[in-house]
Amino acid sequence: MSNQIRIRPLVEAAIEEVGTILLGKELQLRQALCCLLAGGHLLIEDLPGMGKTTLSHALAQVLGLSYKRVQFTSDLLPADILGLSIYHREDNSFRFHPGPIFTQVLLADEINRSAPRTQSALLEAMAERQVSLEGETRPLPDPFFVIATQNPLEQAGTYPLPESQLDRFLMRIELGYPDPAAERAMMKTLGGSAPTLELKQRISADELAAIRTAVDEVHVSESVLDYLQRLAERSRQPGEFAVGLSPRGVLALLRSARTWALMDERDHVLPDDVQAVLTAVTAHRLHPGSGFSGDGMALVALLQREVDVV
Repeated sequence: MSNQIRIRPLVEAAIEEVGTILLGKELQLRQALCCLLAGGHLLIEDLPGMGKTTLSHALAQVLGLSYKRVQFTSDLLPADILGLSIYHREDNSFRFHPGPIFTQVLLADEINRSAPRTQSALLEAMAERQVSLEGETRPLPDPFFVIATQNPLEQAGTYPLPESQLDRFLMRIELGYPDPAAERAMMKTLGGSAPTLELKQRISADELAAIRTAVDEVHVSESVLDYLQRLAERSRQPGEFAVGLSPRGVLALLRSARTWALMDERDHVLPDDVQAVLTAVTAHRLHPGSGFSGDGMALVALLQREVDVV
């Protein structure tokens, strides 16, 4: 593993900086940062007003990345995200005007309020880091992260994300209500006003690139690989599971565990690292069978109970 930088102090400084405006959410901040350091895309699902937009903008600031936000609505079109060519009469030519997707961090706010056609416009960009329009392929900035927020499906005017779209997100997290102490501190600090996002950059572009490269150097033992395979095999057994972990889901779990270990400045993965990211990586990929009454979170709990670590 590269010893050029101390990773743990950088991680702690970034989490502490974001924690000044998003109080009492250290675990969620660590999960979100892990997702971005792993090079993945993040889905945040929760009720309105929980701090989803604040978190995404804050992460972009502490990483020093360009940031754009798109409010997804029922009338949003793919061109509103990707861009389009506009005819210019002065020189009788078409010029491409890039959409907001040409940024390093894109907030797709309330993504499940747009129609499936618009949701799918993000698929190629998220998977390939490029956009194909009008017969030309245009690369996106590096790094490129999508942070999408969605409201619970029981709310009016929402369209469920298809499984192919969900699978593009490395992690899905929920923020939830703040604990009483954090909520009291928030009321005293903010006094009813929205937080001012003027955060310091805590991880430079070079440091971010070095961390992402170092993820691949984290050692994974045969015993940890065995544990990952046991988790995958149990999720693919009929009964409680209608859809188990795909190979892409297993690789996502492996990369997230490597990143979690690296954030703690370890050069090897422990089973604890796998368990730390298991819910965020797999709950949105698991679907209950007809004989199981729980949701993806309950299926993850079942895996944790039934699959031995060693």
